[in-house]
Formats: sequence, structure tokens, C-alpha cells
Amino acid sequence: MSLVNTYVPAEFATLAEQMRADHEQLLAALRARNLGFDEYPQFEQRGNEHGVGAARAFPMQGVLKYHGMSDWDWRIAFLPSVSLCNDAGETLTHVAFAPDLPADEVVIGGRVAHGRERERVSHSLDVVRRIAGVSSRARVTSRNTVRASRFGKGLGTSASASAALALAAVAALFGAETAGNTRFVSCLARLLAGSGCRSASGGMSLWLAYPGIAHQDSFGVRLDRQGQLANVSLVTVPLDSRVGLKTEEAHRDAPHSSFFRAWMQSRREEALACIDAALGGDWRAIGQWAELDSMRLHGVTMSGSMENKLIGWEPENIHLFRMCNELRAAGIPVYCSTDTGPTAVFITGREHEDALVAAIDDLGLGLEVVRGRVAGPAHEVDAEAALQELIHGENGEHGARTNRH
Repeated sequence: MSLVNTYVPAEFATLAEQMRADHEQLLAALRARNLGFDEYPQFEQRGNEHGVGAARAFPMQGVLKYHGMSDWDWRIAFLPSVSLCNDAGETLTHVAFAPDLPADEVVIGGRVAHGRERERVSHSLDVVRRIAGVSSRARVTSRNTVRASRFGKGLGTSASASAALALAAVAALFGAETAGNTRFVSCLARLLAGSGCRSASGGMSLWLAYPGIAHQDSFGVRLDRQGQLANVSLVTVPLDSRVGLKTEEAHRDAPHSSFFRAWMQSRREEALACIDAALGGDWRAIGQWAELDSMRLHGVTMSGSMENKLIGWEPENIHLFRMCNELRAAGIPVYCSTDTGPTAVFITGREHEDALVAAIDDLGLGLEVVRGRVAGPAHEVDAEAALQELIHGENGEHGARTNRH
């Protein structure tokens, strides 16, 4: 696949040059810290037009957040971002290519997908098919699960869905060796949902992005490769959006906020700080950045439209953020993070987890809590076993709930 340069919105052309220079500094920092990554592969042979594959991936929670797409076709963000994979949920996806299939068939959570939902899956598969030189349509069977009675909005399952789809498709068409190229899988995982690139790489990952970056250069890089975050506790409180918030609406509104350019310009130094925090296992610094950028993300999305304000939080969020201030004042370091929706993920050390859960319960809001850890990357699973699990709806020992992507 030849180098694919992506679109630069005219109004961001000057700033894009600065972001490109910042990107080069981030690459230099990764190299200096021995955080290498795979070369993007070249293909001389066609893929397997009858291929079958399956994969499992985990949702993510933003540390340094993002909103806005400089290129919607290639799902390129305006700025780099950092996130933590969260084992509070997961996506299991099975992909089977068949030359005689007239069109892609997509089943999500036991329901046949139509419209925009199905189009996004097919768009991702089209890119993989083009690289593989095959035209086979695919049967896609997928399910998101969460270890709770509800999903809430903002858990990050669109990212895990994207990563699982990409890895399953790559495994099916190219085999295990190519599926082991995290950069390649991460680039493709970006195409359904941008954050999918970080779910593909796993752990605490940096997504390299700026307006105009080549498709092959916009991928996730895992930072915590030596178990530095093994002591981190992620406590998830799923919350529904009462206004039916849509992430794509937030992506479209965000660049119109007067705060947006300042957010972009501050990102290089903040990303460097997060790289060093991950390498040093400094979960407090990670939590501080996640909580701060939750506030900034909300400010950006809420101020992107003169007429229809996207207010993504619910009243419970105010109680939860204030609770963190009170806990820290009492000597318990706990940090609250939200992405697009109101679902809250708390970052703390394992030794503080019980105190945090007790404090949430003491609020008297009837909130559900999922105790979790930092999850690893997307990984291949046995295709036949995955299909049987998806068909029979085995939800595991936690009685997890399912939903659409």
C-alpha cells in the first residue's frame, strides 16, 4: 500500500505545521526512551479470500483526550492522545470471508446491523480487502460485554469493537505473523473508531496524530511495557446519557470551540509528561492528567456550538468529581476521568480501592461499581471457539451485559 497522506482542513493549515513538528519531537522522545514500534508491512501476495479469524479487545479510558477529526475517511485526530485500556468490559469479534457472499453481513450483540452502523464496519473491511487484494465479503459477528448491569455512555467499547474487528480481519486475510504487527493492526483499528488504535496496542498507549499525517504513521504505541501500571486500580461507574449523546456529534462540534486550538498546542508537553509517567509507573500523575483533561474535554465539547450545547455530564458527575477532592484532602489519592459520556472511571492504587468504593457507596446515589485493572492489547483467539461463544451468548462468570457498538 503506497503512502496515504490525509486531509488538512484549510483553517488549520498553519497549526498543522506546528503539530507536525511536535509529532517529530514525540517520535524522538519515544526513540530516546527505547519505545520502538513495528515497521508498516509491505505485501507481495494476495490475502486468503476464504480466511477466518477472531479477536478479543478491551475498551479504553482517555488520559489525554481527543475530539474532532481532521480527516473523517481515515479517522485522523487533530492531536495526539493517551489512554488506558480497561478490563471492565471487552469485545469479542469473529470475521469469516467468503467469495460467494453478495454483501457484508454484520451481527452485533445478536442484532443485524443496518445503516451507518453497518457502513462503518464495511468501510473498515474495505481498506483491509484493498490491501489484501481480495474482494470477498465477510460475515462479522461481534459482541460487547461489560461486568455490570448497564453499559452507560463513555465506557469506550467503540474502541474495543474497532480493535477486535481489525485484528480478526487481519488474522483472517494475512495470518498470525501479520496479525502480530501491532502498528499495522492499530492503523486499521483506527478506521471504525479512532481510539481503536489504542485498544489495539493496549495498556497505556499514545496515539500519534496530527492534521495531514500519513495513514501509516497514525497508530498506537504502548508505553507501559514492563508492568509499570500493575498496581493501578480502575474503578468504573457506568452512567447512562439521559440526552442520548452521540460521539460523532461531539467530534463535529469540538473544532469550533474557542478552546480547541489551545488544547492542540498544549498537547506535545503533556504527551511527553504522560510518556514519562507511564515509564515511571507514576499513576498519580496519570490520574491528575486524566481528571484535568476530563474538565477540558467537557469544556471543548460544551462550547463548540452557539445553538445546541453538548452537555455530556449528568448530575452524578458533579458529586463524583467533588468526592475526589474530598478524598484527596483526606489523604486518599483518587482521580476521576470521563470521556464523551458521563460514565466515570477512577484511577487509584490498589491499596486505596476499598476506600474509594466505600466513598462512592456513601454518596447514596445507588451507583454501580466495577473494579478493574489496566488491560492488555487486542489479541487473537481461537476462531471456532469464539464463534460458538458468540452464537450461544455465553456471558461468563460475571453475567456481563451486552450491547451494540
